[in-house]
Amino acid sequence: MTPRAQLLTIIFVIVAAESVACLPPFMFSLARLRTFYFLSLLSFSYAREASLFTSSVTYCEPPESLLIQQFDIAYFAKNESISFNISAASVQANVNVTANLLVNVYGIHPVNVTLDLCDIFGGALCPLPMYNFTGTDSISLPKSLGVQDKIPSIAFTIPDLEGVAQLVLAEVGTGKVKACVQATLSNGWSTHQTPVEWVTGGITLGALLVSIWQSLSPDAILPFRFLDMLFLYQTIASTSLLSLNYPSAYRAFTLNFAWAIGLFSTSPTSTFQPSIDRMRYLTGGNLANATSASAVGLVNRKLSPYNLIDSTVPVSAPLKRRTADFLAPWPNSMSSGFAIRSAQASATQGTVQTVTQSSSNILQAGIPIYVNTLHIATGNAFITVFLCSLILLACALAVFILASVAILVLERVWHYRHLKRAYLLFAQAWAIRLLLFLYFPITVFSFYQWTLNDSWLSLLVSILAFLTLLVAVSYPAFFILRFRYRQGADALYKDKDQLVSKGPLYLQYRIPRFYFFILLLVATFLKAILIAFAKSSGEAQIILMVIFEGSILVSYLILRPHKTRSGNLFSTFLAIIRLVCNGLMIAFVERFNVAPIPRTVIGLVLVAIFSLTVLVTYTNLVINSGIGQLRKWRHFSASAPSSANVSIVEKGVVKKDYELVRIYHPDKADPLIPPEDAHARFQSITAAYDVLQGKVPLKDSPFLSTSSPVRDGSYPTTAAWRARSRRNELYAGKDERWKDRLIIFGLVVTVAALVAQVFLTRRQVLSEAAARTRYSRKRPPISGTSLDAENTDRSLGE
Repeated sequence: MTPRAQLLTIIFVIVAAESVACLPPFMFSLARLRTFYFLSLLSFSYAREASLFTSSVTYCEPPESLLIQQFDIAYFAKNESISFNISAASVQANVNVTANLLVNVYGIHPVNVTLDLCDIFGGALCPLPMYNFTGTDSISLPKSLGVQDKIPSIAFTIPDLEGVAQLVLAEVGTGKVKACVQATLSNGWSTHQTPVEWVTGGITLGALLVSIWQSLSPDAILPFRFLDMLFLYQTIASTSLLSLNYPSAYRAFTLNFAWAIGLFSTSPTSTFQPSIDRMRYLTGGNLANATSASAVGLVNRKLSPYNLIDSTVPVSAPLKRRTADFLAPWPNSMSSGFAIRSAQASATQGTVQTVTQSSSNILQAGIPIYVNTLHIATGNAFITVFLCSLILLACALAVFILASVAILVLERVWHYRHLKRAYLLFAQAWAIRLLLFLYFPITVFSFYQWTLNDSWLSLLVSILAFLTLLVAVSYPAFFILRFRYRQGADALYKDKDQLVSKGPLYLQYRIPRFYFFILLLVATFLKAILIAFAKSSGEAQIILMVIFEGSILVSYLILRPHKTRSGNLFSTFLAIIRLVCNGLMIAFVERFNVAPIPRTVIGLVLVAIFSLTVLVTYTNLVINSGIGQLRKWRHFSASAPSSANVSIVEKGVVKKDYELVRIYHPDKADPLIPPEDAHARFQSITAAYDVLQGKVPLKDSPFLSTSSPVRDGSYPTTAAWRARSRRNELYAGKDERWKDRLIIFGLVVTVAALVAQVFLTRRQVLSEAAARTRYSRKRPPISGTSLDAENTDRSLGE
């Protein structure tokens, strides 16, 4: 390991320490939001060593004097040590340079210092020698540097830290930039967690199996709630597809649900994406491939995590005293006596790319950053979604074929009739659900492919895929509208074939509101157009998105389309969540220039809201998965009469019927009773006995034509109507109220958690600000801060 490599790593650690030490007190409250997020999604975190390290390295100007092949540096708080793996080369002779170190943490520049390399190490770096160096080592930092005291604990726990360090080598005299390197900083924590993806996927698979089982009954609620859960996943993922300046923490959170829109991250060794790259290039594609390294290095410098950092930031004047203070704690052998070795310069730049505002490989806001973070090139986005959709369709087709074979076997062996027809209707219903799930991602990425000047084959496939999906979704909708026009809306709910096959579209809605699914399909179509074709203006996208969500919410409040109160309440709850979250994302509009810290706080609030919404949805799935029916069955079993009591009741009915027949039989009736009255009453008694014995259905009973008090066509007497009402009140009504209360409880908990977080954050900010103020009064001045020359000379003399 060379002393020069040690110097570079030490400078990085000191710069990082002083940068995070300048974090505002308000950022300390973000750790609580991060903890709340992980708890809300039930993802178990493991012990992670507190550290800071470089997550990506890029050139911010075309390199001339310094070439970097590898630049990995990490600081570990536990033992105050640094580990590094550096491979670089100085390739230009006779160049005198100054080194400017600039650090950007959440838009704040706590460090902006220039070192004159001619005044350190006895002039060994002036002029900059041609030198190759490669070093891998770990170094323990001296306690006298006080690095641990300068780094608050929040720096090691806040998810998706937005910090960037920049090193600029400028030629003395001319100021020409000879080298510019940017490195993003990270602590290893992120709101994007692979276990969350597996947990959500596992819950989805379990809910799918239970939904298939319950969908044997067309009136089952769970299949509809299952689709609501999938649509919620897609909503969370799609909120990061707009052209907005999202905080890194929120964008990373939405990646947990990228699989719901057909985007799956692949390993660097996978041939999936390279195969798509080759296909595009063979068919006229010219867009850049995805990088195997972190895509954050290619993000537009105006967006998070860079937040306006570029090579044009004014640099400070050279600070010679700062360099001396920095080197003072180290042994002389580390700061002098360099043995400079000449070497042939290497022309290889490795994987380090040059990224400027005029670069062609820069990633803009919206879909480009989102998909490249998953190591999917922008030009590959649609083909990736399309191929994943084909894989899903192939799996569904395989299941359909296997089930068809089983149905044929049952028909031949056990001679089950009409089983094949029922199965085809059942399969058609699930085909509609699958099309509804694929409707949004295929539409969005097909439209987006049309805006790219890339492969003609990708364009052709996107057109065919969109038209095929549009026809597949429009056909059942058109059939439903035609059926209603010919036979009326009531017939849609009476025809068993329509209920089983096309019920997923309209069955959850009331008869007068059967058409409500068309409004949702149109709204999804408009959102896809907005995301794909309005990408040049994030402000227009988010404003129109708020208008769409507000319109959907108003339609739920006014039309109240669902059959049940719980259905209306749950759908309204989801609509409110979407509207509130889209409203909060207005702060992410780049033109509004909201500071990075408030944006990050809003992003973590969105994470908390969506996490709670996912939990409420899971709870609703559990309620409708049969728990409520089990509870109802237990209650009914406890209150149902025993077999002995039933026998007694039956004997009483028979005895009473015998007595009444003896009284009103035409051959034995009392002479005082008119014959016509006795005959009518005898017929009524006989009909009532037949109904009670189950011999004649109630609808065919002559009771319905009598003049007795009738509250409901299905119940001939007031007593029967009251019994029915009481039974509904005991069972169905109670069950509905239980569901409503649980959903309302979820809403109250969400609001209470947000309000509590605001007050707790304010309280913690005030206490931490007071503590930091007391600490700053007691701590000695840090070397390298803004000191006048007299105080600096006195400290050096001591």
